[in-house]
Amino acid sequence: MRKFFFRKTTFFLGIFLLCSNPIFSQNNRKQLEKQKEAIQKELKEINSLLFKNKKQKASTFTDIENINYKIQRKQEVIKLTNRQINLLNIELEKNKNQQIDLSKRLKEVKAAYKEMILRSYKSKSGKNKLMFVLSSESFFQAFKRTQYIKQYTAFRRNQANKIVTISDELKLINDELIERKKLKETLLTNNRLTQKSLEKEKNQANEIAFELKSQEQKYKKNILAKQKESLKIDKQIDKLIREAIAASNKTKTKSNSFNLTPEAIALAKNFELNKGKLPWPVSRGVVIQRFGTQPHPVVKTAKIKSNGIVIATEKSAKVKTVFKGQVLSVLKFRGSNPTILIQHGNYITAYKNLSKVYVSKGDVLESGQPIGEVFTNKTNSQSTIQFSIFKKTTPLNPLFWILKM
Repeated sequence: MRKFFFRKTTFFLGIFLLCSNPIFSQNNRKQLEKQKEAIQKELKEINSLLFKNKKQKASTFTDIENINYKIQRKQEVIKLTNRQINLLNIELEKNKNQQIDLSKRLKEVKAAYKEMILRSYKSKSGKNKLMFVLSSESFFQAFKRTQYIKQYTAFRRNQANKIVTISDELKLINDELIERKKLKETLLTNNRLTQKSLEKEKNQANEIAFELKSQEQKYKKNILAKQKESLKIDKQIDKLIREAIAASNKTKTKSNSFNLTPEAIALAKNFELNKGKLPWPVSRGVVIQRFGTQPHPVVKTAKIKSNGIVIATEKSAKVKTVFKGQVLSVLKFRGSNPTILIQHGNYITAYKNLSKVYVSKGDVLESGQPIGEVFTNKTNSQSTIQFSIFKKTTPLNPLFWILKM
C-alpha cells in the first residue's frame, strides 16, 4: 500500500513539475529579455551622450574609458542572451520529449480505436446488441447487459474524443517547437552580431591605447590628481556634516546623530520609504562610474574610490534635487567645481561637478527643484555629475535608492 502511495505521489509530482517548469522557464526568459532591453537602451544613451561628435576630436584616454564601459555593457547583453538560449534549449528538449510521448499515445489510442471499430463491424453492431439483450435469462441480466452496452458506447466516444484532444496537444507542441527554434535562431544571430561589434570596439580601444602610449605616465598622474581632489572634497563634506550634527545638538559633547525636530524625523522617515524610488538628479544619463572602491577601467593597477556614482548627461543639463529638503552647504574650492549638499532629516544628498548654482545655504527645496547646471569638460566634451547619498556621515550606494532608469 505504501509502495503504491509513493508511486502515485511521485507520478503527480512529476506531472506538476512537467507543467510548471515551462511556465517558470518562460517567465525567466521574459525577465532576462527585460534586463537586456534595459541595457540596450543604456547603450543607446552611451552612444548619444559619450560618442556624439567624436569624429571631430582627437582620441583621448577618456575615449578608452567610454569604450570599455560600452564593452562591459555589451558583454552583459551577451551573457543574458546566452542564459536565454540555455533556457530555450531546456524548453526545446522538453517539447521534443512531449512530442515523442504524445505521438506514442496517439498511435496507441488510434490502434485501440481501430480494433474496437472492426469488432463492432464484425458483430453487425445494431442486431447483435439487440439479440445480446433479448437472450438474457433474467430481467437483472438484461439490465446489466444494457448498462454494459451503454458503457461500451461511452468508452468508444471517449476514445474518439481522446484522439482529438491528443492531436490538438500534439499540434500545440509542434507549433511551440517551431516558434522556439525560430526564437533560438534569432538570439544566436543577435549574439553573433553583438560579439562582432564587441571585437571591433576592443580593437578600437587597443588602437587608441597604442596611440597614446607615450602619454600613459601623464594620464596616471592625472588619475591620482583627480583622486586627491575627490578625497579633499569628501573630507570637506564629512567635516561639514559633522559640524551640522554638532550645531543641531547645540553642545560641545561629541554626537554622531542629528538632533532632529519632529518634522525632520518625519522627513527622514519619508526619505527612507522612498528607497529605490527616488528620481535621478538629471533627466537623461548613464552611470559611468559606480559606488565603492574599484579598479580604474583603463589603468587596472590604479584604484578609484567613489562615495557616489558618476552620471554622464547632456551639456548644460539641469541638476534637480531628488527629494525635498534644505540646502546644508554650497562648497566651492579653488580649481574644482561647486558641490551642493542638501539635508533630508538625517540623510544628506550631494551633487558634485556643477557649472552653475541656483540655490544658497538655508534654502528650503521641493523634490525635483532645479539647483544648478552640470559642468562640461572642454577637453573631452563630457558632461558629468557625481551624485552621493549619506546617512549622517556614512556614504550609501545611490543605485539602491534611485529608480532604475
